Amino acid sequence: MKSIAIMRPAGYLEESIKLARSEGFKVIAVPMIDVLDKTDANFAGFVERIMGGEVDYVIFTSANGIEFTLLKLDDTSEFIEQLNKTDVVAIGPKTEKALLKNGIKINIVPKSYSSQGLVDYLTGIEGKVIEIARSSHGAPELVKGLLDKGAVVHETQVYQIIAPRDERHRRLMEQALAGEIDIFAFTSSMMVRNFMAVADEMGIKEKIIRMMNEKTVAAIGKPTSDTLSEFGVKVRVMPEHYTFEELLRECREHDC
Repeated sequence: MKSIAIMRPAGYLEESIKLARSEGFKVIAVPMIDVLDKTDANFAGFVERIMGGEVDYVIFTSANGIEFTLLKLDDTSEFIEQLNKTDVVAIGPKTEKALLKNGIKINIVPKSYSSQGLVDYLTGIEGKVIEIARSSHGAPELVKGLLDKGAVVHETQVYQIIAPRDERHRRLMEQALAGEIDIFAFTSSMMVRNFMAVADEMGIKEKIIRMMNEKTVAAIGKPTSDTLSEFGVKVRVMPEHYTFEELLRECREHDC
């Protein structure tokens, strides 16, 4: 049985472990990133423009973006009612599911579940007002791409991503060096950077990279793949559809 290292935020671990085991993997799960609520200076304007009917599109790039947006509101029902008068965009099926769960209608889901895929998908947006609610580490390609197409873009950061540190992270590195991990699954660039930071703090980064290049490294999305490449890590699996389920399936097929 192949072992896979899953490093998603704590809130996703239980579901991720279940999915990985259903695909026949032995799971080593350690959150390399986590999420916390954040309210920036742009949030009040974001709400005011939606409530005032001034917005054409609202983009959510994750389920967390939706949950942390609604968490900040005293009355979500009126906000959702006004939100449903705009074109709501979900970057992928997980985000779409979270929107529907909260009674929010989805107008657009791009064929490619990525920031660049979303930019490519949206057409005729010159002069349109677009709101983005996402994390403090959102890909800059999204805002730039929409601005380049002539849209008026506002972004609010509704949650932040942090790098947890405890004994589990040291143990993960020890298991990697011992060759106990067959597949390393990365779902964001920040996850990669925090993984490498832990290895660097332990003085074993070069050894870890050599070990990873003898195993299977999987990445969701080109930005994550590019970040791994910057560290000299060869990515062997990158699913066409940027979902964790698809990543697991392709890892299983690759290692069969």
